[in-house]
Amino acid sequence: MLLRGTDRAAFAVAFVARLRRAGLRVGITETDDLVRALAASPPTSRTVLYWTARVTLVRRHADLAVFDRVFATVFDDTPPLPLSRSAVPPRSRDNTVHVTVPGTGDEATAGGEGLPWATLPAPVATGDDPGDEGIDLPELRPSALAALAEAPFEELDKHQTEALGATLRAALTHWPHRRGRRHRADPAGRRTALRATIARARRTGWEAITVVRERPLPRPRRVVMLCDVSESMRAQAAAYLQLMRAFTTVADAEVFAFATGLTRLTVPLRHTSPREAIDRAGAAVDDRFGGTRIATNITALLDSHHGDIVRGGVVIIASDGWDSDPPEAMTPAMTRLRRRAHRILWLNPRAGTPGWTPQVGALAAALPFCDHLLPAATFSDLTEAVHLLRDLTRPTTSRTPTASLVRCRCIRCS
Repeated sequence: MLLRGTDRAAFAVAFVARLRRAGLRVGITETDDLVRALAASPPTSRTVLYWTARVTLVRRHADLAVFDRVFATVFDDTPPLPLSRSAVPPRSRDNTVHVTVPGTGDEATAGGEGLPWATLPAPVATGDDPGDEGIDLPELRPSALAALAEAPFEELDKHQTEALGATLRAALTHWPHRRGRRHRADPAGRRTALRATIARARRTGWEAITVVRERPLPRPRRVVMLCDVSESMRAQAAAYLQLMRAFTTVADAEVFAFATGLTRLTVPLRHTSPREAIDRAGAAVDDRFGGTRIATNITALLDSHHGDIVRGGVVIIASDGWDSDPPEAMTPAMTRLRRRAHRILWLNPRAGTPGWTPQVGALAAALPFCDHLLPAATFSDLTEAVHLLRDLTRPTTSRTPTASLVRCRCIRCS
């Protein structure tokens, strides 16, 4: 039997340390899986050991080449790893010990001492993974992310915007729901489940001794987002695309970008790579950073075959309100949208500015049809807008369209 009389944990730690120095991202969970697999099925040959280690340690197809190279090096060309507990060198307590950072070229100078392998810095992405191609995001601490979340969009670079976009997707934990047609048994339900009650009555001589209650199952409510990518929204376009990607990847949302025309971005933004998704979305919009026709694009959405997705959904419009269409055209477009949508949210990057008033003609015409006007100048504002979605399922006493200005410090709201 292969590895007879050796310590499985010591072997796993030494082998994983070699993989990490080669650039493979292997954590504590994978190492524990390898130890458990070796205990459950001791390897009887080199092939069995290879497949046991590969199944437990490799999570991505792009890591197979690195794993095969390290495995061949360990078991073919180099002396065996320290397998017994007595052969494992003690850890040094010197604080000045050299710690190997994968990818810096100093792997050969490290002697395996210093910090434990589990505390070594994670290797920098090399672009071998198709899903993370070209991404080498800096590791930002939560405190740094919190500080960047309050910074305006124009002060953020591309890497910081992508890091905050990942945080925004993680914050999208609640989604608005609507009442569905299906029901399930619930003792606190108000409706009597007739089939279940009659089925139980067969046991008691068709006397309904036990009454089964049921309640309707909630269904996710559709969210539709329209993002302005005109010249006046150049600084906010990249951040708003991150919000649109969060909606498309976390839940079944439909997203559109508009300037002079309307472009559907749901499919491009669902790409697994964040940077590739943003690049594809930018390439799909051929009229960005130009003029704006808000009323025309809302009407085009309602008249298209995508118009039914608005029915009963939450519509989010991200725009500063500057429109080339006359303000008179906004009223009929918003009237049609109000009849179909469950709620309408308007994100404005200038709504949080002290002394700001909605004096733009298009925005002033659309405001009576909106349920919420939210400031959206930072990622913190976008996070609060995401958290507001969980409150949109609460029933309201009136369906009269009234605008609720949230966190807006303009003169009209004070």
